[in-house]
Amino acid sequence: MMHRNHRAGVIQPISRKRSSRTRKCLYGLLILFLLGLLWSVYVWVQINKAESTLQGKADVGIILGASMWGDQPSPGLKERLEHGLKLYQEGYYPVLIVSGGLDKPGYKYTEAEGMRNYLVSKGVPEEDIILENEATSTYENLLYSQRIMKENDWKRAVIVTHDYHGTRSMEIAGTLGYDQPSLSITTSTVLPMFKHKSREVLAYTKWTADRLLIALGWK
Repeated sequence: MMHRNHRAGVIQPISRKRSSRTRKCLYGLLILFLLGLLWSVYVWVQINKAESTLQGKADVGIILGASMWGDQPSPGLKERLEHGLKLYQEGYYPVLIVSGGLDKPGYKYTEAEGMRNYLVSKGVPEEDIILENEATSTYENLLYSQRIMKENDWKRAVIVTHDYHGTRSMEIAGTLGYDQPSLSITTSTVLPMFKHKSREVLAYTKWTADRLLIALGWK
């Protein structure tokens, strides 16, 4: 009987310690969940705050790439192209940079080439379209387009994209040192917005981490 009590006296404290560790882990997970939820709500609000900031004429318009559907721009990309084309026709800029690399190895055209083809079919002279064929992210879209601007001594740019993508695009442009860039956004009628805005929350979160690394000189 004493032997069994001795064992009970050992087991009981161990059980309490395990229970305490489990509670602490659960509390920790709950706190992380709540912080993640608060961050997601904050980013969602920031995404929906983007507004066009056209400030007169610029040297160049930059249309940010999106997915190709085979040889043709996707419906979402066509919306960006139509918006950028409208601004070009209204005289906001005399030349366009279309930016985006190859979506898939088997595709015939990069995003930029597909965008160029679309704009040419709408009557834009090919000499008014500059291709940026390498970018695989929004950061690269704006970084490589900035290099083209410097090569041509262009100072002012209008960044053309969708509304949900505008906040991150402008933050990236600011980090890269664009000279008073303007933003012109279009609202989609073809994209599932909840899906794309949810993905943008993740993309904005990654950009926030990347921006910290850039500030620290680690990227």
